[in-house]
Amino acid sequence: AALKAQLDNRLFGQHLAKDVVLKAVLGFSNNPSPKKPLMLSLHGWAGTGKNFLSQILAEQVHPAGLRSKFVHLFLATLHFPHHDQVKLYKEQLQNWIRGNVSACPSSVFIFDEMDKMHPGVIDAIKPFLDYYEEVDGVSYRKAIFIFLSNAGGDLINKAALDFWTSGKRREDIQLKDLEPLLSVGVFNNKNSGLWHSSIIDRNLIDYFVPFLPLEQRHVKMCVRAEMTARGYAVDEKIVEAVADEMTYFPKELKIYSDKGCKTVQAKLDIHEDL
Repeated sequence: AALKAQLDNRLFGQHLAKDVVLKAVLGFSNNPSPKKPLMLSLHGWAGTGKNFLSQILAEQVHPAGLRSKFVHLFLATLHFPHHDQVKLYKEQLQNWIRGNVSACPSSVFIFDEMDKMHPGVIDAIKPFLDYYEEVDGVSYRKAIFIFLSNAGGDLINKAALDFWTSGKRREDIQLKDLEPLLSVGVFNNKNSGLWHSSIIDRNLIDYFVPFLPLEQRHVKMCVRAEMTARGYAVDEKIVEAVADEMTYFPKELKIYSDKGCKTVQAKLDIHEDL
């Protein structure tokens, strides 16, 4: 219930992601003996809410969220930057995950920038994601792994635009419309970090979660939420002004924000004096 309330109040325009993650987490947490860890792969353009959702989810498992010693965030460009160090990264990653799950079985691991990760690095964690009772005396079945990636964003945007063009409601887009596209697209995308990955090959990702491009009405929701979070009264003139300053695509139609809600905070700073 707490997770649902957080997602309803803080994540906008992502009916699919909300629905899938809620059901996945509920099913996983209610299962006394899951057969494998929960593995979610979140896909979509920047600013659509992937980081946000993973933070909200982490907070529900461990109240301190990203500050908890049981929640671990890996950034591809920071933690795995060098192509010639892949072997070392694999060993470090295995040791790190083994040590942390030994200390806390319900550890949460978030891998951001999967589209910038060197192919092969992530396959090091395959043994921990698979259907094993234990690996070297450690059970990983209560852990949660979350991948965040811009890879597949173009496929999602095209599908959303096709729905819009054919006059269908955005809310009618279903997981089955996008998930097959995503799993194949990401597996075959040389820039995805999951390129030809055994994790996909072995069907170890429970859900490919699509994040749809945000429309102007969703950007306005983000502005209102940010104003409220700062303790301001919501001023619709400022909401309009911030939303109008964002850039939208396709150029001729201007339906979707090309940065999602990513620059809302910075744009609002400019209007603070109002």
